[in-house]
Amino acid sequence: MTTQMYDVVVIGGGAAGLSAALTLSRARRSVLVIDAGSPRNAPASHAHNYLGREGIAPGQLLAIGREEASGYGAEIVEGEAVAAEKLPGGAGFRVVREDGIAVTARRLLVTTGLVDELPPIPGLAERWGRDVLHCPYCHGWEVRDLPVGIVALSPMAVHQALLWRQWSDDVTLFLHHAPEPGDEEYEQLAARGIAVVDGEVTGLEVSGDRLTGVRLADGRVVPRAAVVVQPRFTARSGVLDGLGLHATALEVGGHTVGTYIAADPAGATEVPGVWVAGNVTNLMEQVIGAAAAGQKAGAAINGHLMTEDVRRAVEARRAPFSAEAERQVCEKTLGSRRHGLQETR
Repeated sequence: MTTQMYDVVVIGGGAAGLSAALTLSRARRSVLVIDAGSPRNAPASHAHNYLGREGIAPGQLLAIGREEASGYGAEIVEGEAVAAEKLPGGAGFRVVREDGIAVTARRLLVTTGLVDELPPIPGLAERWGRDVLHCPYCHGWEVRDLPVGIVALSPMAVHQALLWRQWSDDVTLFLHHAPEPGDEEYEQLAARGIAVVDGEVTGLEVSGDRLTGVRLADGRVVPRAAVVVQPRFTARSGVLDGLGLHATALEVGGHTVGTYIAADPAGATEVPGVWVAGNVTNLMEQVIGAAAAGQKAGAAINGHLMTEDVRRAVEARRAPFSAEAERQVCEKTLGSRRHGLQETR
């Protein structure tokens, strides 16, 4: 059975992947997007800071992106890519889906994003993206002036509390399992009117499908309308294992905040022909940044393919006479008249 060779297979159909598919298909490249259908921001009702689409629902943004990329010829299929391998002789890559279907491509772009690994506090996962939050630029405006609680999970918790103070003057820092702030940090928190509560957080109080408070191990409940946590950002990069690309730990302030696939500014990895874009390589990227990174990677991949196309054309032009070369010349110059087989009346 013949397997179609695409110019590019994009694994991941989020903002980065669809933006790359749009760029590549407009460059007249054959593109296949394999999308597992599990975008990171699915729990959120709206996406923000996306100029021209402020407040759009995440699913609607992706539907628009799929329609735009498909309009230029990109193919988009649902499914999970589970393995990728190099083809012998520099012939490209083979990608296998979970249903066993395999496709091949000259270049590979992975935009599978990351997984937010939440701390094991009961109730957090159920309310993630609603009133259990992480990014103030994504959700700060929506909870402005409301009582906000920061659950400390790393040395970055004080920074988080000071940052969220920009959106509310009622911020409480729950120390939970994190190290106690230093004297200078306590002074900063006090200067900004941020309360500090010690003790382990054991759960959330919810009433009428709304967060109402944070429950502590000693039975105290502190009223809060929103809770902020620092998830661990883990790159969805398992499909790259077969290519020898493994995630690198990212440390901030001596604390590991997540993992990512290393790449150059255009998304090229250490494996020639393999690119990455979006949260799988930049843990802090927001939706509009991921889209821009996908566009940049798409342009870089097209340039890479163009260089290869030119090299092959020059090699063919210099090649000695062959039956294949004659066939191509005849096809181009004579069409159906070659060999005197043209039908006449």
